Amino acid sequence: MSEQQPTAVVRSKIDRKSRLSLIWAIPVVTALIGAWLAWSTLSQRGSLITITFETAEGLQANQSHVRHKDVDMGVVQNVTLTPDRKRVQVTVRMNREADPLLTDRAEFWVVRPRFFAGAISGLQTLFSGSYIDLLPASEGGAPKRDFVGLENPPVLQSDVPGRTFLLEASRIGSINLGSPIMFRDLEVGEVLGWDVGEMARNIVVHAFVREPFDQYVHDNSRFWNASGAKVQLGANGLELQIESLRAVVLGGIAFETPDDPKVTEESQADHAFTLFQSKDAADSSDYKRSLPFVANFTASVSGLAAGSPVTVRGLKIGEVSSVSLLYDRASDNVVVPVHFIIEPERVALLDLPTDGDLDARMSELVRRGLRVRLEAANFLTGSKQLAIDVYPDAGPGKLSKDGDAFVIPVLGGSAEDPATAATHLINKLNDIPFESIGNNLNQTLAGVNTLVNDKQLGQSVTALRATLASAQSLVDNLNHGLTPVTQRMPAIAAGLEDSVKRTDKLLGSLESGYGGDSRFNRDVGHLMAQLSDAARSIRVLADLLSRHPEALIRGRTDQGTP
Repeated sequence: MSEQQPTAVVRSKIDRKSRLSLIWAIPVVTALIGAWLAWSTLSQRGSLITITFETAEGLQANQSHVRHKDVDMGVVQNVTLTPDRKRVQVTVRMNREADPLLTDRAEFWVVRPRFFAGAISGLQTLFSGSYIDLLPASEGGAPKRDFVGLENPPVLQSDVPGRTFLLEASRIGSINLGSPIMFRDLEVGEVLGWDVGEMARNIVVHAFVREPFDQYVHDNSRFWNASGAKVQLGANGLELQIESLRAVVLGGIAFETPDDPKVTEESQADHAFTLFQSKDAADSSDYKRSLPFVANFTASVSGLAAGSPVTVRGLKIGEVSSVSLLYDRASDNVVVPVHFIIEPERVALLDLPTDGDLDARMSELVRRGLRVRLEAANFLTGSKQLAIDVYPDAGPGKLSKDGDAFVIPVLGGSAEDPATAATHLINKLNDIPFESIGNNLNQTLAGVNTLVNDKQLGQSVTALRATLASAQSLVDNLNHGLTPVTQRMPAIAAGLEDSVKRTDKLLGSLESGYGGDSRFNRDVGHLMAQLSDAARSIRVLADLLSRHPEALIRGRTDQGTP
C-alpha cells in the first residue's frame, strides 16, 4: 500500500494600492532648500543705494563690498558714469541691517592704498582689493538713498568715552591716523584725523583723549609733536629720548598741564590748542615777553641757524630767529646779520622796563660791556650758539637800533671761538718741521755723546782742575809770604799754557762733534781767550817779581825799564 505525498499549496495576495518612490524626495528637498535660500536672501536684502565718486579706481561690480568696522554691509552691483559724464555712479545693494545707518549724515569713501599728509593708508587692500567704507552718524538723521562719496577719509569718531580736542599746527610732520597721545609717558588717546580745509593757513588735528585722562586737559595745557627720537649730548653724556616705540614708528603727540592754581577748569570738547613742534618750544610758550635783537658778524657763522639757542653763562634765554647776508656799503664788506629774540622772564628778578626807558637801560648795558659772541654748542656736530653777557674789558660800545631790534656789538668784532682757535693752532702745529728738528736733534745728541766720551776732554778737565788748585794755592801763599809765590809763578803759568793747549784740542773735538758755529763753541772760545790772557799776565807778573821782589811793597820803580 503506497503512501500519498503531501502537496504544498501556494497562495499569493495582490496589493492593489500604489506607493510613492523615495527618489522623488531628492527634488522635493532641493526645492525646499532653494525656497529657503531665496526667502533668506530676500529677507536679508536691504535697500538699493547710489554713491557718486570722482573715479571708480579699484571698484568692481559684484566683487567690491561696503564695510563698517570690517563688517560686510553690502555689495557693489554696478559701476557706471553719471549722465553728465563728470563723475562715477556706483550702485550698491545694502544688507537689511544697514538700513538704519543710511541717513543724510552717513559718509562713504573708497579705501585704497594712498599716500596723504605723510601717511600711507589702505595697505590691506593690496591683497583684499578696494572697498567702500561706511561711517554712519552717531545719532539722528533722515533716511537717504543717494550719497556723494568723499575723496579723502574723514575724521574718525571714537565710541570710547572721552573728549576730542583741536590742535592747530603749521605742519603735520610724521603724525598719522591712529598716532598715540601721551601723558606722563602713558598712552591716553589717539589721533582721529585732521581737517584739510584750512591747510593754506594751518592744519587742525583732531586729538581724542579717553576718560579719565581727559580731565587733565586744561586751557593752559601744552601739546607738542613727540614723533621720532631726540639725541642730545649733554653733561650726562649721550642721551636718547623717546616717548614710546609706537610714537617712533607712527608719530605721536604728548601733552602736559602746568601746576598752576589759577587755572583749574577742565577744557571742553573741541577746545583749540597750539601744537608745538617740540617740548622746548612748548616750554617757551610760558614766557609772554620777548625782545628782538640783532648782531652783525663780519666772520663766518657756520653752524648757526634759525632755532639755535642764545645763552647767558651756559643757560638758554632765547633763540636765533634768522641768519642772512647783507652788503654794507659804508664798509664795503659783506656782513651777517643774526636776528635773535631774548625772553627776559627766563632770568629771575630781572626787571627790564617796558616803556621808553628800555632804550636808556639797554644803552647803559652796552656801555658797561654787553656783547654777543659766537661759540660752539656741540663739537661733534659743529653747531654754534650765541652767548650774550657783560664783559667789563670789552672796550667802548654804542647801542643802535634796526627797526625795533636792538643792535648789540659783537665781542672782538669777529666770530672767533675755541673751535676756530683750535683749528688755527692745529694748522700752526702742522707747519712746524718736526722731522727736520728730529734729525738735527739726533745729530746733536750724537755729537754730544762723542764729546762726552772723548779722552782729550777728560784730560783737559783734569788739567784745568789742577790749574785751579794751583791758583787757589797761590792765593793762600800770598797771605803767608811772597817768596813761595814768586817761586811757583812760572809753574802756574806753564800749567795754564798746558790747559790752553788741551782746551784747544777740546775745541777741535767740539768743532767736529758739536758744530763750528754753535753758541757753545763760541762761548768756549771766549773762555779760552780769557784764560790765555790770564796766563800771559801771570807770566809777566812772575818775571817782574823774579827781578824786583820789592815791587809788591814799594811798587814798580823801574818805569820804562824792561
